Amino acid sequence: MSKKPAHAVGNLKRKNTGPITDVDASAAHEIATKTTDENVYLFVPNLIGYARVILAAFALYYMPYHPYYCTALYGASSLLDAADGYAARRLKQASQFGAVLDMIVDRCTTSCLLCYLASAYPNYALLFQGLISLDFSSHYMHMVSTLTTGSKHHKVIDQDVSRILNWYYKKPVLFTMCAGNELFFVALYLIKWDKTPLYTLFPYSVVSSQWFIENFPPAFKHLTFAQLIAGLTLPISFGKNVINVVQAWKASKVLVGVDLRERALAETRERR
Repeated sequence: MSKKPAHAVGNLKRKNTGPITDVDASAAHEIATKTTDENVYLFVPNLIGYARVILAAFALYYMPYHPYYCTALYGASSLLDAADGYAARRLKQASQFGAVLDMIVDRCTTSCLLCYLASAYPNYALLFQGLISLDFSSHYMHMVSTLTTGSKHHKVIDQDVSRILNWYYKKPVLFTMCAGNELFFVALYLIKWDKTPLYTLFPYSVVSSQWFIENFPPAFKHLTFAQLIAGLTLPISFGKNVINVVQAWKASKVLVGVDLRERALAETRERR
């Protein structure tokens, strides 16, 4: 019988900080069915989540042929992502259902846009498919690891688990990274439609001047607004996906630690 490290049993402890840690699935189902005091489905943050789903669905409908409607609807759905969290804190209506709903809407909405980009840029289809897979697998593993260890929320990460994720899940950083990542993908979408060079936004007197003709860099003469946004947000999107890799790696380590602890406990029970 193989020996387990002495720390495998003692050092890994459930925090038990979640709202419910001592109820099984059947009991939770019964509570949700019979309790009438509160309707979690109708919490304001969750209603915002449903609105995001509807807006995203209309955005996807318009995506193949009406970029302006699509971008406005997609942007509204993304902006409401910040509103549901604010409402949850303000109204004290945070819920496990709401946290999962929020994550699902985020993942599904972005994935649908990436599916369109895979068809719009067939040479990069494999890259977009890889980003979808990374996004889903990273967040799924992270959610499972936090639930398994009894964490209060999937956005609460101790520094001893990961300093990067602890920094990333701070509100200003998280908002900036997520918004920049979405802006990059939306800009890639708009590039297929927007062919108007930026210089046309300048007054005619400026564009026609000898100074402008001689000094305006040729590489930027045909640059569009969508291309400019894509270039500015590319580093943010790249960083966001690097963090997805870190998140998947750290979640896998947490789950392996749980496995080692459970195996050590099982072996201890067998020896008794």
